[in-house]
Amino acid sequence: MELSLFLSMLGFLWVAAITPGPNNMLLTASGANVGFLRSLPLMIGIMIGMQIVLLLVAFGVGGLILLYPALHLLLKIAGSLYLLWLAWKIASAPFETLDTPGAPAKSMPFWQGGLLQVINPKAWLMALGAVASFSLVGEAYRGSVLAISGGLLLVNLVAGIAWLGFGTLIGRLLGSPRAWRLFNVAMGLLTAACVLLIWH
Repeated sequence: MELSLFLSMLGFLWVAAITPGPNNMLLTASGANVGFLRSLPLMIGIMIGMQIVLLLVAFGVGGLILLYPALHLLLKIAGSLYLLWLAWKIASAPFETLDTPGAPAKSMPFWQGGLLQVINPKAWLMALGAVASFSLVGEAYRGSVLAISGGLLLVNLVAGIAWLGFGTLIGRLLGSPRAWRLFNVAMGLLTAACVLLIWH
């Protein structure tokens, strides 16, 4: 893949990765509630989930979404329900200070981040857009898919660290149980609002 095409692809993927959405709302809420390090499994789950979706799209499964509109509708319904469940979990998370020396606060497990990607129609459409726009034909196809995969990994890593860092900073600034509850409810509502992006 030529450098100019690779840089264009990075720009496309960066915009998709850094803008607010379900992944970034989850990472921010997790960083604020349990800290940066304990949120890394969630971020890694999101990154692996995106890689799985990209590879499924690149090797033909994603075409089924375009071929069968009912499958796309099913993904939208499943993704919406899952996002609403995650929003409720965020909004109802109990108050815990990050520096409590006792039992560590529970973070969202690795698999929740990955599952969100697999049932998120926006993730599928982003992967379809990346493969359709930036993959090369013939012998160069597999190499270009690897380049897209590497670019996706890079932008997800940088964006994930940025949103986790932002959430962790917010967590350090929140001092009272009331402030925490308000923050968690706000993050839950923002996560629930991401359902609108699925149906837009």
